[in-house]
Amino acid sequence: MKACEPYSAYRAMAARFLFYVLCVGAVPGAGADETCLSPYMAKIVGQEDFLYIWTLGVPGLGDEQDKLVTIDVNPASSGYGTVISALSVGGRNEAHHADLTDDRAYLWAGGLDTNKIFVFDIKSDPARPTLKKIVSDFVEKSGGVVGPHTAYALPGRMLITGLSNQTDHGGTTAMVEYTNEGDYIATYWMPRDGALMGAAKSGKFADGYGYDVRALPRRNALITSSFTGWNNYMMDLGKMMRDPEAMQHFGNTVVAWDLHTRKPKKILDVPGAPLEVRCAWGAHHDYCFTTTALTSKIWLIFADPAGNWKAEAVGDIGDARKIPLPVDISISADDRLLWVNTWNDGTTHLFDVSNPHAAKEIFKQKIGDQVNMVSESWDGKRLYYSSSLLANWDKKTGKAGDMQFLKAYSWDGRKLKPKFSIDFIAAKLGSPHQMRFGARALYASNPPSGTSSIAVQP
Repeated sequence: MKACEPYSAYRAMAARFLFYVLCVGAVPGAGADETCLSPYMAKIVGQEDFLYIWTLGVPGLGDEQDKLVTIDVNPASSGYGTVISALSVGGRNEAHHADLTDDRAYLWAGGLDTNKIFVFDIKSDPARPTLKKIVSDFVEKSGGVVGPHTAYALPGRMLITGLSNQTDHGGTTAMVEYTNEGDYIATYWMPRDGALMGAAKSGKFADGYGYDVRALPRRNALITSSFTGWNNYMMDLGKMMRDPEAMQHFGNTVVAWDLHTRKPKKILDVPGAPLEVRCAWGAHHDYCFTTTALTSKIWLIFADPAGNWKAEAVGDIGDARKIPLPVDISISADDRLLWVNTWNDGTTHLFDVSNPHAAKEIFKQKIGDQVNMVSESWDGKRLYYSSSLLANWDKKTGKAGDMQFLKAYSWDGRKLKPKFSIDFIAAKLGSPHQMRFGARALYASNPPSGTSSIAVQP
C-alpha cells in the first residue's frame, strides 16, 4: 500500500491475509481457481453456484457482441449445466481477462483492443449480473497504456496490467491502479533499459513488457510477467509466426516489485514469453510459477534465504518445436500440484511440483481442439475448461463441440470424468475465455441450506 493510504486499509489487508493463510492450512489438497485469485478476498470453499465467463463476440454468431455468460454449475440445481444469462456489452472489444474485487461485489472485464473496462455488479443478483460501469478513458487516464489485461484485487483497489502502449503499440507498458468504484489512482511503468526506475537488472533483458501480476504479501512482493504488444496480439497468428520481425517482440522478463510502494526491485531473465503467474501459499514457500509460451518450460520464481529473487527453469511441458503453446496454469493450495494447459494441442497437463525445483508430469488428457483457461474448485474435485485464446489466434475449423466450449469435469486424483459441456458455437454465444466462480451465500445474510460455504474475511 502507498504511504498515503489509511491505516484501516493496512489493518484489513493483514486480517484478510492472516485469515486466508489459516484457511489454506486447514484444507489439504484444496483446488486452484480460488488460490489463483487475490489473497485479499472471501473464498468459496464449498460448492460454487455460478461460473461467470467473459466471452468474445464472433462475427456472424448470435448478436456478435462480447458478453458475460453465467452458467449454473451447482449439481443440486434443476438448471445444472445450463446458461442462466448472457449479458452483451455492445460491440467486440477483444474480451480477454476478468476478475473480482476484494469484496467480490464487482467483476472487472477488459477489452484488449478497445481498451474499455466493463464493471459488472455481481452482488445484487449473483445469477444475473448487471453492467454497472464502463471505464472508457483507460488510455487517457493511464498516460498511454493500452490493452488492459489482468485485473487483480488489492484492498479496496484493482491493479490492472497493460500489454501495450499508445505510442507504438509495442510491448512497453505499465500497471494501472484504480479504486473498486473505477476511479483512477496511479500508473506504474514496467522497468526497461533506459528507465530502470531503481530496479536491478540481473541478466540480459529489461524489456518493459507486461502481462500478469500476483502478490506474495508475506514477502511484500508483486510478481509480474511479460507477453507482447498490440501489434502482435491483434495480428493473425499464422501471419505473425511467419514474420521474423514480429517474433522478436515478445517479453523475456519477470519483475519482482515492492508491494507497498509499487516500485520495481529486480528484473529476472525468463526468455520465451512468460505468461500466467501462480504463487505458492505455504507459510515458508517464497516462490511462484510461470510458463513460457514460446519455449514450453515451467519456470520457478523464488526468493533465496537471503531474500534475493531468482528465476530457474524447472520443467519441460512439451516439444517447443511443435508449438504446444502453454497458456493457463493453476497451483493447488498445498503447493504440490500444477495444472498446465497447452492451447495448440488442446491438452491439460498435471505436474507434481512438491519439489518446486523439479516439476514432473504425472497426468495429461486432451480436452478439445484447443484449450486455454482452467478453473478448479476449492476442494480440487471439479475442473472447468474454456477454449478461446485471442480472436485472431483461435482455430477456425475443427470438431463440433471441441472448438469453442465450456467443459466441466470431476477429478478423483487419478482421472478426469466429464460432467457436462456447452458448445458456445452451437449456442451462438461466442468464444469463451476467462472464468470466475460465484455463490449465493456470499451475499445472503441467511443462506439457504445446501448452498456454498464461504470463508469470509473477519
